[in-house]
Amino acid sequence: MVTTPLLISVDEYLSTVYRPDCDYVDGEVLERNMGETPHARLQTFFVKFFAPSEESLNFEILTEQRVQVASNRFRIPDVILAIVPNVDERIVRTPPILCIEILSSEDRMSKIRERINDYASMGVPTSWVVDPWRRIAYTAARDGVLHEVNETLSVESTPISITVDEIFAELDRLERRALQPPTGS
Repeated sequence: MVTTPLLISVDEYLSTVYRPDCDYVDGEVLERNMGETPHARLQTFFVKFFAPSEESLNFEILTEQRVQVASNRFRIPDVILAIVPNVDERIVRTPPILCIEILSSEDRMSKIRERINDYASMGVPTSWVVDPWRRIAYTAARDGVLHEVNETLSVESTPISITVDEIFAELDRLERRALQPPTGS
């Protein structure tokens, strides 16, 4: 049996609190996969990685922030680098410099491609997709086409770059640290 999704208006979506927050695509509220430790570790890693450059490169790091990619579409990227000033405090409507999606174990690339295409359609110059499960990274430019990256992820027209090895080495370090017995016991 085929079920028809319950469609709601943009106003209803924006006035409803979802925990965790949900995407909104053409009237449909879409849950996001999240809540797994490798995902959280990488999200935290990226925030720490970008923090020293926030002031000098004039961007703001935001996690799980609503981004209006079209009049009837809102996405919640894992991490964005938003251009400062962000005049609307509730929702990002100016294309971020970078959108990062960190895959959860249940994510499917077909759905991720839709998200990346939404970012590209909005005008986001660079998007990254990082898969902590398969240890693969992808990048997409303004065309929205994902390309596997084996060496360095970079952000168009900025000095921002990071090696894929650096990302996964940090994930390995954090996973080893989590397995160590507590000190001072």
